[in-house]
Amino acid sequence: MKKVKRTTIYDIAAKLGITASSVSRALNNSNQVNEKTKELIIKTADELNYKRNILASNLRKGHSKTIGVVVPRINQNFFANVIAGIEEATYQKGYNLIICQSGELHDKEIQCVNTLINQDVDCIVISVSADGNDYQHLQNVIDHGIQLIQFDRVAEELETLKVINDNEQASYEAVSHLIESGYKRIALLEGPQNLSIFKQRKVGYLRALKDYNIPVIDELIVENAWTKELGAEGTRKLLTLPQPPDAIFASTSDFSALGVLEVANDMKIKVPAELGVCGYANESFSEITSPSITTIDQFSVYMGNTVANLYFQEKGNTDTTAKPKIISIKPELIIRGSTARNAKV
Repeated sequence: MKKVKRTTIYDIAAKLGITASSVSRALNNSNQVNEKTKELIIKTADELNYKRNILASNLRKGHSKTIGVVVPRINQNFFANVIAGIEEATYQKGYNLIICQSGELHDKEIQCVNTLINQDVDCIVISVSADGNDYQHLQNVIDHGIQLIQFDRVAEELETLKVINDNEQASYEAVSHLIESGYKRIALLEGPQNLSIFKQRKVGYLRALKDYNIPVIDELIVENAWTKELGAEGTRKLLTLPQPPDAIFASTSDFSALGVLEVANDMKIKVPAELGVCGYANESFSEITSPSITTIDQFSVYMGNTVANLYFQEKGNTDTTAKPKIISIKPELIIRGSTARNAKV
């Protein structure tokens, strides 16, 4: 399809035989243009299907009123809800979003960030990918004078605005719940340890075992089991041990917990009577599985609201001596059927 040329103020000016600056002033409702001429210009602009270039107008004012958001996966409920929360708050302020997906690939994340820098966005909001631990591209954002806000998965070494969860405490409460429900051999499906959130969740798991005098068994800790497929693979290994676990904490995601449920079902292991299962993130499907999955709600929409409002609060802050704000949101353990050991199964 042939691209139709966009109408400009110069086209309107040429048709009316006036200057482009007069057209611009009229379209901006300036008092320097009389009402009769203004009406004629607006009527002609409508006839020529003129659309104002908001981005160019904003850039002339020194800002784009655009925020770039980079997430690992758009199709995960957690990240989709964070984006919805950001959009809800930014829309009210007349801002637009550009949303990018890294796909958990470091190189793609760098490409996303560089594209947003070139788009002259006012702010970049990011949850970093699991692939890689070099964050020079994020330092580049700061060096360009663009506000950088990290959420959920963050590069701790970079002093930026951050909105995070108390991952350690959430994991501690989840494992404590499993222990208090009568489970004793609790396995951990952990995520990549180059990401601080997965380190913190492991610390919470270990702290709970210690506080309840339950020994740490290395063979019950499965590395990098952070997708549905890897969760299922790790679960199969765990459940074929001579002494298998009686509970599995999928600390990475509900997707990993879903992998646990599928393997347990294949192996005819009853959940929760023979195996307790706890996930993380409160994905929408976790409520409708059989049994429903005990999980941790990170209040993702509220997190998105908080990210956006933090940007607006800090916009124009010229104090370079103060440390950037870090806001921590307390998650909530949601107890469902997969850990209700006394439930009928």
